[in-house]
Amino acid sequence: MKAEHEDMKSYNIGVIRGDGIGPEVTKEALKVMEAVASDEGLEYKLVEYPHSGEHYLKTKELVSDALIDEWRDLDAVLLGAIGHPDVEPGLVERSVILGLRFGLDLYINLRPIKLYSEHLCPLKDKEPEDIDFVVVRENTEGIYSQIGGHFKKGTPDEIALVNGVYTWKGCERASRYAFELADRRKSTKGPKVTLVDKANAIRPHDIWTRVFAQVAKDFPGVETDHAYVDACCMWMVKNPEWFDVIVTTNLFGDIITDLGAMIQGGMGIAASGNIHPGKTSMFEPIHGSAPKYAGKNVACPLGAISAVAMMLDFLGETQAATRVESAISELLGSGEVPSADARSGIATDAMGDMVVARL
Repeated sequence: MKAEHEDMKSYNIGVIRGDGIGPEVTKEALKVMEAVASDEGLEYKLVEYPHSGEHYLKTKELVSDALIDEWRDLDAVLLGAIGHPDVEPGLVERSVILGLRFGLDLYINLRPIKLYSEHLCPLKDKEPEDIDFVVVRENTEGIYSQIGGHFKKGTPDEIALVNGVYTWKGCERASRYAFELADRRKSTKGPKVTLVDKANAIRPHDIWTRVFAQVAKDFPGVETDHAYVDACCMWMVKNPEWFDVIVTTNLFGDIITDLGAMIQGGMGIAASGNIHPGKTSMFEPIHGSAPKYAGKNVACPLGAISAVAMMLDFLGETQAATRVESAISELLGSGEVPSADARSGIATDAMGDMVVARL
């Protein structure tokens, strides 16, 4: 059963450590969570799940409907990384990640793009105040809806079809979440929501344009803007300070947030939330399993630690979340971390200790 938060401040947290560097970065994330929870008087129980590529090789087990039902009774799920070189690409990833997203209707993918120190940014003359925005990616529709298939596969006449699905409900709830977020953020550059689509070439994206305009009427204090996805990528590099909150499709959100991760310092620091407001949600670093670094204690755990901060904020533990983010900010701003990746020269567990020290 879900925890009675108001009375107990106790949470049931599912943990999927996953493959490759997943277990290593998750260990450090949980180390930080234990430290801040101890200070803040938070109680929680970890529920471990073995699902990963390695687990699949041993058992041939994928995520079942019964397991998805079990996840619904958790308060949140923390995911390390999924992907094993000896397993068909995408097989276990789809089972676990899409099992969570579609099974729990996690219709918002939330990705903060925040630069903590200018030495991490590959863009010329950009500082932390220039790169501080959030991407709201619709998370359950679009091209990733898994509608399609192959005809005459493996022959010269093979045809591959995929259908992108956009519903009014899906566009509306993502757009509304983005406007509410912009209203809460009260950014000095906003509040502003930018719709990113490709309605000039993909005419069905017109549904996004119309939904966005309708939702905007409920938020007269929030400025609106629009960019086609190719232009958005250009402006993210040239003038990232223009953005406050972006709302976009599933596919485009997947692409532009990797670009966003690089301008904030790299994949090793970026985190995301897969969210259904008020219900069980999942949090993860956005990097992959990076098998070549597995077991070497060199992976950067800051993305996983940032995912814990996002999870705490989602659970309503705002002070704990702020303390974790501040610890990361102080560490990166100190100059002690030359890069947020495996080349930093700082061991994974040592990086976790450095964050804990700043709590």
